[in-house]
Amino acid sequence: MTTSPQDGQSAAGRAGAQDSPLAVQVCRVAQGKGDAQDPVQVPGLHALSPASDATRPGVIDRREMEDLDALEGPPIPNPFPELCSSPLTSVLSEGLFPRANSRKKQVIKVYSEDETSRALEVPSDITARDVCQLLILKNHYVDDNSWTLFEHLSNPGAERTVEDHELLMEVLSHWGMDEDNKLYLRKNYAKYEFFKNPMYFFPEKMVSFATEMNGDRSPTQILQVFLSSSTYPEIHGYLHAKEQGKKSWKKAYFFLRRSGLYFSTKGTSKEPRHLQLFSEFSTSNVYMSLAGKKKHGAPTPYGFCLKPNRTGGPRDLKMLCAAEEQSRTCWVTAIRLLKYGMQLYQNYMHPYQGRSACNSQSISPMRSISENSLVAMDFSGQKSRVIDNPTEALSVAVEEGLAWRKKGCLRLGNHGSPTAPSQSSAVNMALHRSQPWFHHRISRDEAQQLIIRQGPVDGVFLVRDSQSNPRTFVLSMSHGQKIKHFQIIPVEDEGELFHTLDDGHTKFTDLIQLVEFYQLNKGVLPCKLKHYCARMAV
Repeated sequence: MTTSPQDGQSAAGRAGAQDSPLAVQVCRVAQGKGDAQDPVQVPGLHALSPASDATRPGVIDRREMEDLDALEGPPIPNPFPELCSSPLTSVLSEGLFPRANSRKKQVIKVYSEDETSRALEVPSDITARDVCQLLILKNHYVDDNSWTLFEHLSNPGAERTVEDHELLMEVLSHWGMDEDNKLYLRKNYAKYEFFKNPMYFFPEKMVSFATEMNGDRSPTQILQVFLSSSTYPEIHGYLHAKEQGKKSWKKAYFFLRRSGLYFSTKGTSKEPRHLQLFSEFSTSNVYMSLAGKKKHGAPTPYGFCLKPNRTGGPRDLKMLCAAEEQSRTCWVTAIRLLKYGMQLYQNYMHPYQGRSACNSQSISPMRSISENSLVAMDFSGQKSRVIDNPTEALSVAVEEGLAWRKKGCLRLGNHGSPTAPSQSSAVNMALHRSQPWFHHRISRDEAQQLIIRQGPVDGVFLVRDSQSNPRTFVLSMSHGQKIKHFQIIPVEDEGELFHTLDDGHTKFTDLIQLVEFYQLNKGVLPCKLKHYCARMAV
C-alpha cells in the first residue's frame, strides 16, 4: 500500500498526539468530546478527518501539490509536532493559553497609622487580603490574620473594613476624582471575633430570633441563624438618624431585616403599615463615623453611616448614631453578615484563599510562630528535657525573666563601667519607650479611638503618659465593648522606685514587667491583656 507525503505527515502527527497527553487534552477541548480520535467537522479543514484520506487514496489536487512544493526545503526539527500540525493551533493558543502579561497593573498607595505610605504595583484582580499579605512579607510582620485594609473617606470622616475577598480595584472605582480618600493598613482584632464570641456582639435585648429559637441559644446556633440563606434574626433598637438636607437628628426605632433597614413611624410598632424603608445593602456599604459629633453634629460619638457604591457627595450618606459602642458594633456587624454571609465565614476559615493568582503563585504565606510550634526546654541538668507540665513551664519562664532582669541591672554605662543603682532605675524607667504598646503623649480620646479602630475586643490595650499627672501612666484597655482606663502610679520602697496598679500590693520595677505580668495574670483588671495597639509603619 502506498502512502502520500501528506498522509505520512498526518500519520506522524496522529502518532505524536497519542504519545503526548497535553495534545490529547487540547484535542478533546477543541472537539468538545471525550475521545480525541473522533473527527472534527470544521469547514475548509479536511486534514483533520481520518476518513478523508481513506476515501481518495493517491489523489492529490492541484492546490495540495502547490502546498507541498512550498514545503520543500531543509527539514527543521520540531519538538512538538502534534501541536503544530493542527490548523487549530492559532485558535487554541489564544483561547486556552492566554499571555502571561495580559493582566493589567495599577499603582496604589497604602498608609499606616503614622501616615507613612508605600506605593505598590498590583494586578487588576488583586484582593484586599493579597495586598495585606504583600505588605506583611515586605515588612517581615507576623501574620496573625488580623491585618486589615481600611477604606478611609476623608470628606465625611468615615471608614470601613475592606473585606478580604473584595477586589481592590472595584473599591477604588467608587472614589471620585476630587475625593482625598486613602487606604490604611492596621490591625483589626474584631474583624472575625464575632465567630468566636457571638454573644458579645449580639446582646439579647437587640436580637430577635425565630419562634423555634426561643430559649437558651448556644453560640453555634446563633451563627447558624446568621449564616443561613433562608432565615435571618431581626436586629432592633433606637437610633438617631440625620434628616436628609437638614442638620437636625431624629430618634426612631429601627429594624434590620434581610430585605433592608426599616424604621417605625409609630413608636416600636412592627406592623407593615408603620414601617418605612431606610436603606438596602446590595449597592451600599456600612462605614464607622470617626468625627460624627464634630462634622455632622451627632448627639453621641457612636455614629455610623450607609454610603452607596456610586461616587457622590455627603448628600448621599445616610447618617445614623447609636447610644453606646456595643449597640453600634452590633448594628455594623449584623449589616456585614447580612451583606456577605457565608463569604465572611470562608474568609475566617481559609484566610489565604484569594481570587487573584498573586496570592497562590507569587506569594507564599508567611509561617507565624505559634504556641503549638514551640516547646519548653529545661537545660539546667546534664541532659536537656522537654517540660510537659504547663504550670512548670510557666514558672520556669518567669524565673528566667527575673534572672534576665537582674543581669540587666548591671548594664554598662557610656564609659564602659557598671551603672549605679540610681542610674539603673532611670534606665528601667525609659525602657518602655521602645515598646510598641507604649504611646507617649496621646489624650484619652485619642487612646479610645485607637483601640476602637483596632477592634474593641476584650484585652486590647495600650499604655500612655498621664495628662493630669506627669509622673504617672495610664493603662487603657477594652472589655465588654467599653474602654476602661487604669492609672499606674509610682511608689517608693527602700529608696527604689516601683510601679503599681493596685495601690502597692503588686509592685513592678518597670512598665515592661507590669505589662508582662498582666498578660499572664488577670489581677485587678477585668481580663488579661491580649492584644496591644501599635502604630506600625508600612
